Order: sequence, then C-alpha cells, then structure tokens
Amino acid sequence: MIKMRYSLVGCAVLGLIVAMPASAASMRCGSHIIQDGSRDGPGKYEVLKKCGEPTERLSDTWIYDKRGKSKRVLRFGPDGRLMRIE
Repeated sequence: MIKMRYSLVGCAVLGLIVAMPASAASMRCGSHIIQDGSRDGPGKYEVLKKCGEPTERLSDTWIYDKRGKSKRVLRFGPDGRLMRIE
C-alpha cells in the first residue's frame, strides 16, 4: 500500500514537471532584467543600453564576464533580437 502511494505521488510529480512550460533564461544588468526567447524581446541596442559593453563581441554572440562571478553568453538572431542566454 505504501509503495503504491509513493508510486502515485512520483507519477504526479513527474507529470507536473513534464507539463510545465520551458522558461526563458534571464540575466540581471544593474536594476534591469534582460530575458531571451521572446518574439519581441530586446534587440542589441536595448541590451547594450541596459547592460553596457560586453566583454567580447563575436558577430551575433556577446559575452559578459563579470570577473569570475558569472559568465553569460548572449546569442542574437539574424534580426538582431536576443534569442538565447547561456
């Protein structure tokens, strides 16, 4: 009886995890939050205005490295919109 209850609870939890929508990645720039994946998400100009100059720019890939605290890689689409934050 106890094993069956744990199995049902495990299935319910797994079902909730699978049913959750994938959330977009985000990064904090001072008092601003930049979020990826939106069709009308921020463009390069808005990211530059809110986050400042990236540590490194490689075409449509920008890298923000905060001196060992965190490293974020931003990938922009062909239209200049932020597609992904890694």
